[in-house]
Amino acid sequence: MNLLKYIVLLFLFFLICHCKASKTIGGGEANLNLNTKQLLRENAKKTPDFKTLQSRLKITYAQDGKEQSYTVNLRAKKDEVLWISAMFSVVKALITPEKVSFYNKLDNTYFEGDYKYLSDLLGTELDFQKVQNLLLGDPIFNLNANTYDVSVTNDAYMLQPKQQRELFEILFLLDPVHFKIKSQQVSQPKELRHLQIDYLTYQEVEKQTLPENIKVIATEADNKTVIDLEFKGITLNEDLNFPYKIPSGFKEIKL
Repeated sequence: MNLLKYIVLLFLFFLICHCKASKTIGGGEANLNLNTKQLLRENAKKTPDFKTLQSRLKITYAQDGKEQSYTVNLRAKKDEVLWISAMFSVVKALITPEKVSFYNKLDNTYFEGDYKYLSDLLGTELDFQKVQNLLLGDPIFNLNANTYDVSVTNDAYMLQPKQQRELFEILFLLDPVHFKIKSQQVSQPKELRHLQIDYLTYQEVEKQTLPENIKVIATEADNKTVIDLEFKGITLNEDLNFPYKIPSGFKEIKL
């Protein structure tokens, strides 16, 4: 048996033994009669509660007519760290509340800095909490019943601030069955920027409601970036480590 076949069989064995059952959340009975306070209470109940999370994550990135897909290993320690590693650790990334860092063995480069790179990529100001919430299907802005109005449109709840901010506009769509976010959108009309995060499907893992398929669409003037995320084989609350060390001799890049 050659080395490649051995690696593939070993990888499949790992998946079979370690992936716990999950199921896509389908239809159910819609409740479109909640007021803002009731809706936000139901949404808050669905906030994922775990210590650690691990998943295979398929990332499809499309920009300027070009598309690339990667499958990586995602690990998270809630509120502390997000860790991503491609196969054979060719590319690794570490995101903490303090910084964003990644390195690439294909060209011997690394990046280490603040959240400006991710903010510029998606066209809105980000921090660790917002990135984590984006991945978990939680709102990237705090939702308060005193400052938001709710209405019903296209069989979904629509939440908007009673008074939109001066520099950007916010909109949330919530599912009337499981009350998780269907879409969250931020627009900056003066800069011709729009960020839209659509949660196409959710899955239930160990009684937790977590995203299964996310589509992120970021536009600025005539430029458009689309990122599709697919979470597979999620496991929760296992003992995980987050090995990360930038190899010596790598060249720092500025983004």
